[in-house]
Amino acid sequence: MKVIVVGIGKTGLTLIEMLTKEGIDVTVIDCSKRIIDSVTDKYNVTGIEGSGASRETLKKAGAETADMLVALTAVDEINLLSCLQAKNLGTKYTAARLVLPDLSLEKESLIKEYHIDHIVRPKIDVAEIIHNNIGLPGHVRLDSFFDDAVKMLSIVVLKDSPFAGKTLLELHKELSGSFLIVAVTRDSKLFIPDGNFICEEGDNVYLITDQKGVSDTFKNMGIITTSSKKVLIVGGGFTGDYLAGELLKAGKDVTIIEENIQNCKKLMEKYPKAKISYGNAESVEVLEAEHISKKDVVASITDRDEANLVVSMYAWAVGVPSIITRVDTVAHAKMLHKVNMDITVSPCEVAANKLYRYVRNAQMRDAKNEILRFNSICDSLAELMEFSITEECSHLNIPFRDKAFKLKKDTIVAAIIRNGEMKIPSGDSTLQAGDKVFIVSSSKNKIKNLNEIFR
Repeated sequence: MKVIVVGIGKTGLTLIEMLTKEGIDVTVIDCSKRIIDSVTDKYNVTGIEGSGASRETLKKAGAETADMLVALTAVDEINLLSCLQAKNLGTKYTAARLVLPDLSLEKESLIKEYHIDHIVRPKIDVAEIIHNNIGLPGHVRLDSFFDDAVKMLSIVVLKDSPFAGKTLLELHKELSGSFLIVAVTRDSKLFIPDGNFICEEGDNVYLITDQKGVSDTFKNMGIITTSSKKVLIVGGGFTGDYLAGELLKAGKDVTIIEENIQNCKKLMEKYPKAKISYGNAESVEVLEAEHISKKDVVASITDRDEANLVVSMYAWAVGVPSIITRVDTVAHAKMLHKVNMDITVSPCEVAANKLYRYVRNAQMRDAKNEILRFNSICDSLAELMEFSITEECSHLNIPFRDKAFKLKKDTIVAAIIRNGEMKIPSGDSTLQAGDKVFIVSSSKNKIKNLNEIFR
């Protein structure tokens, strides 16, 4: 597969690293020769200096025969034009990142007008991730896949966790509920566990549940969510604005601290039920004036990592139960996690992961394999795949506990959808024609077709 990446910022570099690890043929376009040289020195990619909106530059990059172009410049209009030009030249798929509020909210019309196949909106995506995770303790993260059909919980095993020192069989007896542990990572190693696997402190446990099972799973596992009634948002830019709207719809008590007076005026007009405070949140006096210690949740999401780190560390010091921090630099996220366990969200990572998944899904479709939808999970160590069960399945109607039902190493059936209802499998489960099935398997297995999951 041949992919052209236009614009090499933090998101572009992250995506390039992910794509080259998969052996994908990558060509990069950037106006800076210095940046082009640094990237081509580090990665096995082809570099083209010039504007991604130029037909001639795109031709030099091979847009006439490329499988995909991903536009990631700092200018939304250039990203849109790059996609349009590439599509007209013959590129099969195009994807763009949009950051401007007005354009981000016009996603559907822009897709039609510019013939774009996929748009990522990191500022909105970050707000939605924060909204989904608000009130959760820092060692728990909730992600949704396949149009919310599958919910995945990532849980760090703490010293006093119900997971620590117990086999999965023991856990399932103690923790009844609609969930299945599908993967564990330990020291950057992946385990697809069986019933005898023992979790240890520091493990990252991934489990699958459905929408209905999330609250029951939390309750059974003793995961206490914060009431999240009183929320302080630091940063009233587009992400903070969008997040505030979602929280107010949910009946939350929202306070926003914003240092741009014009943004404050707009927010006051738009959200009369929210409290808008003008000031620099790096000031202890400003935070104390908004009674930060009495908040259930603090979400620090300004455009500056340093400001977010200062606010989050102070929130942690005064005992705020749930803290969510926007960070763009990986080193900053690592530093924060050495201090506490709270949730960090990176727009660059979010955008790169979404684009990587889109590229890989397109690659799967074009390879004429049986994968319907695909996601990379567990820090790219594993893959979550959706398949349709047909009469061609070699293991139809065999109970999972039967010795004849043998799966490939590091592979597990995570969930089954039958007659529109999602079920978490047990030993009595079977695969039936007409089902849809979600499979988790090690990335090393490179599963492409359903029958490849079996031994």
